[in-house]
Amino acid sequence: MVQDQTNPDSNGKTEKQHRQHRKAAETMFPFGNSPTRVDEKGRLKLPADLKRVVDEEYGPKFFITSRDGERAEIYPEKAWNEFAKKLEAVPNFNLAKQKLMNTVSYYGQNVEMDAQGRLLIPQLVREKLKLTGDVLVFGMQTYLEVANREAFEAQLNAQQMTLEDRKELEKFGL
Repeated sequence: MVQDQTNPDSNGKTEKQHRQHRKAAETMFPFGNSPTRVDEKGRLKLPADLKRVVDEEYGPKFFITSRDGERAEIYPEKAWNEFAKKLEAVPNFNLAKQKLMNTVSYYGQNVEMDAQGRLLIPQLVREKLKLTGDVLVFGMQTYLEVANREAFEAQLNAQQMTLEDRKELEKFGL
């Protein structure tokens, strides 16, 4: 029996919602580390596997920011708009929202990918996060994260997964 488009299944989801979920999963950036470089002009060349996702699903417009002052976050315009909608739902007087807004606005800038698949990392972000030369690009499902390779490796070595971390993640079936 084919499920009706508007009637929910036993989990309360319609076929349309299932299709949207499958489509969203298909358009997520792949997990993993994609080493690349930021050239002397501050341009990040997207690795081929990530550029393919951008070309097929997102288009050339991005919002680049940082939420922590340690790593850059590159949001396709569509993903940033979804994030902004969620943020809009938080009351303006919420102190955490104000801090987040200040941080993403301070670092944030709209950019467009050039014909060679490069994104100009905003100067403030490049300087503060030391994003020159060798960098790491991580697929974080709906956005990309860029880190200075040396700084990331130092942080990774200093903050290794503990037994407590593993137990915490087991609660989520991970």
